[in-house]
Amino acid sequence: MQSTGLQPIAGALRPIATRLLRITAWSLRQHIAMALQPMPWSRQPTATDLQPTTTTPLHTANDLLPTVLTLNLSVRAQLPIVTDLSLSISWLQPTGWDLKLKDSNIMIEDQSYKMSPKAKRAKQNLISEDKENTAMDYSVPVFTGREVNISGITDTEEERIKESAAYVARRNLLAKGEGVSVSKVATSASQEEHHEKKSRKIAVRESAERVALQKTLEDTQAFHRKLNQDKLLHAPEFIVKPRSHTIWEKQNVKFHCTVAGWPEPRVTWYKNNVPINAQAHPDKYIIENRYGLHSLEISTCDFEDTAQYHASAMNVKGEISAYASLVVKRYKGEIDARLLHAGTATMPMGFGVTPHGFASRFEISFVDKFDVTFGREGETMSLGCTVVINPDIKRFKPDIEWYRNGVLITPSKWVQMHWSGERATLTLTHANKEDEGLYTLRVVMGEYYEEYSGYVFVRDADAEIPGAPGAPLDVQCLDANKDYVIVSWKQPAVDGGNPILGYFIDRCEIGTTHWTQCNETPVKFARFPVTGLIEGRSYIFRVRAVNKAGISLPSRVSEPVAALDPADRARLRSHPSAPWTGQIIVTEEEPAEGVVPGPPTDLQVIEATKNYVVLSWKPPGQRGHEGIMYFVEKCVAGTENWQRVNTEIPVKSPRFAVFDLAEGKSYCFRVRCCNSAGIGEPSEATEATVVDDKLDIPKAPGRIMPTRNTDTSVVVTWTEPPDAKELVGYYIESSVVGSGHWEPCNNNPVKGTRFICHGLVTGEKYVFRVRAVNAAGLSEFSQESEPIEVQAAIGGGLLHAAPSPPYDITVLESVRDSMVLGWKQPKVTGGTEITGYYVNYREVIGGVPGKWMEANIKPVSERAYRIQNLKENMVYQFQVAAANLAGVGTPSPPSKSFKCEEWTIAVPGPPHDLECIEIRKDSLVLLWKEPIYTGRSPIAGYYVDLKETEATEEHWRSVNEKPLQKKYLKIGGLKEGVSYVFRVRATNQAGVGKPSDATDPVVAETRPGTKEVVVDVDDNGVISLNFECDQMSPNSKFVWSKNYEPIEDDSRLHIDTKGGKSKATFKDLGEDDLGIYSCVVTDTDGVSSSYTIDEEEMKRLLALSHERKFPTIPLVSELAVEILEKGEVRFWLQAEKLSGNAKANFVFNDKEIFNGEKYKMKVDQKTGLVEMVMDKLEDKDEGTYTFQLQDGKATNQSSLVLIGDVFKKLQDEANFQRKEWHRKQGPHFVEYLGWEVTDDCNVLLKCKVANIKKETHIVWYKDDREIMVDEEHDFKDGVCTLLISEFSKKDAGTYEVLLKDDRGKDSSELKLMNAAFADLMNEVCRRIALSATDLKIQSTAEGIRLYSFVNYYVEDLRVGWVHNDTQIRFTDRVKTGVTGEQIWLQINEPTPQDKGKYTMELFDGKTGHKKTVDLSGQGRPLNLLISFVYRARVLGGLPDVVTIQEGKALNLSCTVWGDPTPEVSWLKNEKSFVSDANCVLKFESGKNVSFSIAAVSTHDSGKYSIVVKNKYGTETSDVTVIVIVMSEQTDMAKHAGSAQGGNPSNVTVAKKKRSTSKQEKEEKKKDLIKPHAEEIIATEETPDPNEIHIVETKQDTENNQQGDKESKGKTAVAEIVL
Repeated sequence: MQSTGLQPIAGALRPIATRLLRITAWSLRQHIAMALQPMPWSRQPTATDLQPTTTTPLHTANDLLPTVLTLNLSVRAQLPIVTDLSLSISWLQPTGWDLKLKDSNIMIEDQSYKMSPKAKRAKQNLISEDKENTAMDYSVPVFTGREVNISGITDTEEERIKESAAYVARRNLLAKGEGVSVSKVATSASQEEHHEKKSRKIAVRESAERVALQKTLEDTQAFHRKLNQDKLLHAPEFIVKPRSHTIWEKQNVKFHCTVAGWPEPRVTWYKNNVPINAQAHPDKYIIENRYGLHSLEISTCDFEDTAQYHASAMNVKGEISAYASLVVKRYKGEIDARLLHAGTATMPMGFGVTPHGFASRFEISFVDKFDVTFGREGETMSLGCTVVINPDIKRFKPDIEWYRNGVLITPSKWVQMHWSGERATLTLTHANKEDEGLYTLRVVMGEYYEEYSGYVFVRDADAEIPGAPGAPLDVQCLDANKDYVIVSWKQPAVDGGNPILGYFIDRCEIGTTHWTQCNETPVKFARFPVTGLIEGRSYIFRVRAVNKAGISLPSRVSEPVAALDPADRARLRSHPSAPWTGQIIVTEEEPAEGVVPGPPTDLQVIEATKNYVVLSWKPPGQRGHEGIMYFVEKCVAGTENWQRVNTEIPVKSPRFAVFDLAEGKSYCFRVRCCNSAGIGEPSEATEATVVDDKLDIPKAPGRIMPTRNTDTSVVVTWTEPPDAKELVGYYIESSVVGSGHWEPCNNNPVKGTRFICHGLVTGEKYVFRVRAVNAAGLSEFSQESEPIEVQAAIGGGLLHAAPSPPYDITVLESVRDSMVLGWKQPKVTGGTEITGYYVNYREVIGGVPGKWMEANIKPVSERAYRIQNLKENMVYQFQVAAANLAGVGTPSPPSKSFKCEEWTIAVPGPPHDLECIEIRKDSLVLLWKEPIYTGRSPIAGYYVDLKETEATEEHWRSVNEKPLQKKYLKIGGLKEGVSYVFRVRATNQAGVGKPSDATDPVVAETRPGTKEVVVDVDDNGVISLNFECDQMSPNSKFVWSKNYEPIEDDSRLHIDTKGGKSKATFKDLGEDDLGIYSCVVTDTDGVSSSYTIDEEEMKRLLALSHERKFPTIPLVSELAVEILEKGEVRFWLQAEKLSGNAKANFVFNDKEIFNGEKYKMKVDQKTGLVEMVMDKLEDKDEGTYTFQLQDGKATNQSSLVLIGDVFKKLQDEANFQRKEWHRKQGPHFVEYLGWEVTDDCNVLLKCKVANIKKETHIVWYKDDREIMVDEEHDFKDGVCTLLISEFSKKDAGTYEVLLKDDRGKDSSELKLMNAAFADLMNEVCRRIALSATDLKIQSTAEGIRLYSFVNYYVEDLRVGWVHNDTQIRFTDRVKTGVTGEQIWLQINEPTPQDKGKYTMELFDGKTGHKKTVDLSGQGRPLNLLISFVYRARVLGGLPDVVTIQEGKALNLSCTVWGDPTPEVSWLKNEKSFVSDANCVLKFESGKNVSFSIAAVSTHDSGKYSIVVKNKYGTETSDVTVIVIVMSEQTDMAKHAGSAQGGNPSNVTVAKKKRSTSKQEKEEKKKDLIKPHAEEIIATEETPDPNEIHIVETKQDTENNQQGDKESKGKTAVAEIVL
């Protein structure tokens, strides 16, 4: 190593090192960097070239370790740019420290051409050490933390020293080309110079590097000559942050931090975000600043010093804070007994102070007490009271507590407290109206305490300007955020004689004395949003009132509030105060480039007044890591003209107050986020908000009632104003009658509806008035009260006397040194309430009473008292005196003697203090208190005994069989007018104890004027219990109890008493309120009553309350919907009754709709009908419809949900109805096409039409083919029909009928297919089955036939036959069939087995129909069989048709048979025909018949019939003769038609099927059974005695069979005649 350059450098650095002791680490880093200029170095410096080291570890917070910077002198690297040397110098952590250089650029770094928002940080980069070079070090001490005294040089001298040191170091370093090494280790004198040998290659390389570096340095120097000085500025940065501490009380603590930045930052220390003023507390805080090392020392720490502290560094480039917490522990170990005797320590509350400890009870009394006190703002007021504690135990000190309006007071700059050991004082150093209230001094001794209270009134200070209002009060800061806070206050009671026009709000930053007015124009609302705060700063606020006379004095300043995000505030408050919780570090993250924030969410208007609107929102989820700000935009509702509100400066808080809005207009608002990446999308706009006060000024209170209290005070009560919201309290004013001058009775609003007005003149008459206060303002004054003369209530112009003596003194418990006495209340109270009792006792020795001694100094309120410090086994007598406001009454006579001894009995002692209330003619309520002596086990219950007053002791009887758990009992079943006495016995596990003393005699009677507690529910739904008494004395009071226990919790029940009426109002009736509520009127002859609220009664009252509070308009019908004729949709409901002021709101999907083109709305107050009509129901009309009715206070609503299938169905119905209406404007169908089956079993298609005229046409179609009808419809009956006769499967299809004329057309369609056709056919079959005639019997050539006629037959009608309940199996002999309309069963060759019952079953598809005939063995059916054998028959021989040529001979013959021989006759063409010259007819041998014509002619053509007849029947056989003329053979068919008797005619196919008339059908039936003869209907008849039973012989049978064969193939119709 070269040593030639070391000595000059070392010599130059020695004076510099001594000066650098006074320079901060950051200054050293800056100035050495300026001093170092480019030099030819042999290589780049490594991580070991610059390495801070330490000499000793860090032990305490007060030690600051010296840090030494080491520069290796052997390094000869070329530095390309030497403009800044950033040396990472930091204080060591408690666990040790080893900080190496992270990058060579940390030492030699290019100056950034960009301005950085924060100091640059080193990037980690490990570089290996070059081991070929060795270094010889030189030590330069840079900083020492042991310096205690602050430097005495001025800022100017310090700056001069810094500049001189920088110049010297720079000059010397530029003159030599070696590096500098600074180390804590001094160079040893024994070290020698070392010459480094270099090769030529290395030397050439170094030379080239020096040339290149020199060029770079010249360019850099030229640049820095032009460099803007502002580029060197940077924001503060904590090099060393304060750390947290945990210490014991009485110890000192010191916080340290080191701050860097340029310009040099200003550091401020805070405690819980409140700046620390060391000058105001020089003995507590010491704040020092030594060359960038800042410290805060706290002396003699106590528990109140536990807090969060932070140092805030600020310069023109920004502000940063570092946090640390302090936890002060309080020693809670065992207390040294020596300290108790030495008096060096105060015993903690409750230490050894118990009933079984050092003192069983303390008597605490107050003397020289403070009374009602009056003061004025700005004055010093002092309250004091001397406290006497008995017994006086010196080592026990009382805890003195002061309360204002029930809130514990802590010492502050406004309040000071002092306890001298005997007297407690509280001093208000600067009284303000906020200090007005009820002050209570509480003295606590262990488990016992006593209180004394007095009211303090603070009047307004004299105004600087006459007529100016009083100062506002109770200024508070709400909803604080980064740059925003809401300030609230209370209006003053004094307005100076002129209405207050508004208020000015002022703010002041903590640490300054400059007040800034926040609003330009006065605001009337007692809340105001203050914006434009600086984040992290703390502020205080004050308010001034203004009227036309001037501005008031400012109010008391608010508590300091920090402008912080609520999350940061919560985080600061939530950090635990525990040992070593670590540092509370505030860091700044690197911004995320390119992330544009999303829109804010949950934007809403949280407050709106005439002057401003307050918006609140939530930050967006997408916002990157950097902070975001907001732009607020507004527009008039109904437009899209958005205007940015905060055009110049974006807000940081998610709250913003918008001013300069037009009163009465509606606005919408939205918010955008912004950061360095840009401005995001806007949030969703708010609903339209009207610029107006949402909170109304309250109405005036009512029912002002003054009541006498003392000779200088009056109690004033009033009722809360109706519909009051957010009441702050009330102001009361008084005026001497006739003066017209009003004075405020209070200057701080009081809550509740009762106040005692003090400071009045005795004997004067006063009137009072009250006004209510909320944030919107002060109400009008109430009406003046009735005048009242100020005098003491107990005086009141009435004379009162001391009470009579108590009586029936008894012992309730006795132990070795004390006894508990009980007694009964005096019978005469003296006209006022008894305030207490005094007990005296005396010893009785040998029967001789001793001197009376006082057992208590302070009166006892209970009728039981324990007398202590008695002598065991001593006999005592007692007497009791009662006291009231008139004085102490005469003591009772001495009691009987009682021995003071330990009770050892196992059973409990007697209950005491029995009282009878609610006495009625058949019941009363007995109350008692539990025994003082409970025995050896807990009390398990009570037994109540009664007897008539005059009855003997043996007549005591128990009222209850099982022990009672409660201490009251309603005893029923009493006899009216009878006097009773009662007693109570307690029981435990050991048994039943001694009974109590009997009550005074009580007569069971309901006294005249007795009233009961009445439950009432007013129009506002308030449930109350009401009790009246007209027997009150001036000092009577209403005493309410629940389950016969005093009501101490007034959070559920509010009691209001006025005159002879008392009301107990439930605040929120619930299950906790179930029980028996009783009311007793004191100083009366037992006036009392009760009311029981059980679960069922509670439900009834709640239902009634809801009905009264929210009265409903009764509805005849709920909201319904219907479709009108034209397809309009009508929504309607009907109320039972509506007044002329009733109105209705119509709501659809939570949005109100109004009368207009789409909705036609109507409210008929007379009928109660409310309706809304819509022309058309569209898809967008799907939803919920609600009608809201309001008639005065009564409301009701009804909703109808039309969604999904319900809406679709209604919409379809409306559309259908609309189409129907349009359809009915022309010819239309009233009843669409349908069918019915006529009595003739034909199908009739019919429809009903309307709006028809002559020109209207009707057309029928089947399967889209027109059906031609041959007649026109006249539409007289409005019915169109189409008759389909003999309906069958071929008639299935789709039928349509069409109406049309010039007005339009309408059609109706009927599908008769599948199931519809089956239904119709079933009905047709049913009608056919019903038309079936009774079964008849007919004889045929083959046998007999059973038949029935129907209108017509169809295949769908199923026919079955049953013989003797057995289904007939059809064969060749037994057949069935249908001929035309005849359904028959043919039985050929009947036999005896064919006798019996025959049934024809017709099944129409659903049901069966039956027709029955009986062919039994007797009567006419048997004769029928006989007739069949012997009847006249044509056996054969005649052909059916004979065709013969003209002129030929015709001979026909046949054989007939019958017994008797039949008669034979002939017919031609249905007319009688006899033999003549042309035609010869013969009948020979009774069986041969012949027919002959010699030469036939055309006149002989025709139908010839032979008729054979005997008494058993007739038979006809036909033959048709056709005479053919040879020349006209082509006309044979024509002649054949003539021969058959037919008349050929043209056949026209009818376009409408015509039904065969009934007459024609009957004729057709007759043709089937010609020749006409008597019909035999098969019925059961008595056989004719003259009837001959014919037995058929074998020959006859053969003849019959032969005749059947011969006649086979011929048509014969026979009718059996008997």
